[in-house]
Amino acid sequence: MNIALFYGSTTCYTEIAAEKIQAQLGEHKVELFNIKDTPLATMANHDILILGISTWDYGEIQEDWESHWPEIANIDLEGKIIALYGMGDQIGYTDWFQDALGMLHEQVLAQGGYVIGYWPNQGYEFAASKALTTDQQHFVGLALDEDNQYQLSDERIETWCQQISQEIAEILA
Repeated sequence: MNIALFYGSTTCYTEIAAEKIQAQLGEHKVELFNIKDTPLATMANHDILILGISTWDYGEIQEDWESHWPEIANIDLEGKIIALYGMGDQIGYTDWFQDALGMLHEQVLAQGGYVIGYWPNQGYEFAASKALTTDQQHFVGLALDEDNQYQLSDERIETWCQQISQEIAEILA
């Protein structure tokens, strides 16, 4: 199982989460790519992708992702297994919590990606999010909040990595 993890990180929190995900899944199984230094077209070379994005201010996309956003429309993700994780601030930006995660999810689906790793929204306090599934019970990926719930991040990452590993195994079986 060869997995590519693409992330954009302004304050290093998304990068730190990427490194923790890599450690959980196995350093030899997950290759990290900072999108600041790597064209998104590189995604085409991998069958399993993890994408990490943070939401800034009032529901804005992290700057590295924003600069590459138009490229997503040119990437064929058909048949690719994709898991998403996002960083956000549920207290300071309660009306836009994880919005960039939801916007990335929409882009991935539009390009034919098969998304796994939906995450329950219990244990979070926010007013609105574009990252909720239609049932409003899950986020479209792992939701992390280093500003308000940093003490829960390691456990959430570990649990989510177990979840996506199982989902990948079931798909590939």
